[in-house]
Amino acid sequence: MSRTTIGNYLSVLESTFVVTVIRPFSTNRPAEILAAPKVYGFDTGFICYFKGWHELRPDDSGILWEHYVLNEIQAQLQTRRIHYWRDKRGHEVDFVLKGRGKNPVAIECKWSTSSFDPSGMQAFRRQYEKGDNYVVVNDAPRPARRTFGNIDVTLTNISDLIKAIRAGNYSIL
Repeated sequence: MSRTTIGNYLSVLESTFVVTVIRPFSTNRPAEILAAPKVYGFDTGFICYFKGWHELRPDDSGILWEHYVLNEIQAQLQTRRIHYWRDKRGHEVDFVLKGRGKNPVAIECKWSTSSFDPSGMQAFRRQYEKGDNYVVVNDAPRPARRTFGNIDVTLTNISDLIKAIRAGNYSIL
């Protein structure tokens, strides 16, 4: 298939909310990825079917968790203005929310607290110093603040993340 055909199919799937296309967050800095979108499915059952998963391996939970968190952010906040961030060295932040006149909010999704590696978020904060940092995990009963090097991160569950974003009035709603 041609690139145009794939783009047309993807556009139809996005228009019908079967997939969500997340584009990179950037202010055109030389080290940032500018053009590679990420595609997410509308539900985790669809993802499992698409990937041919009949039984989940431990690594699969993290991938499905990222899809679930994105779906909850979109549903609860009624926004599709969500980005991700990646630099040319391979550092990545799963989701970035940026409201008008606000600092960017960095969100990482990890199935468990122990699997969080702060290097992607630290690289992001070297480029964009100010803003809140969240790690959404399945095993956090309540929000907890932690410091990793020079950044403060809130480890939280999905419902407390939504409350924090609403309370922060990020102008994305």
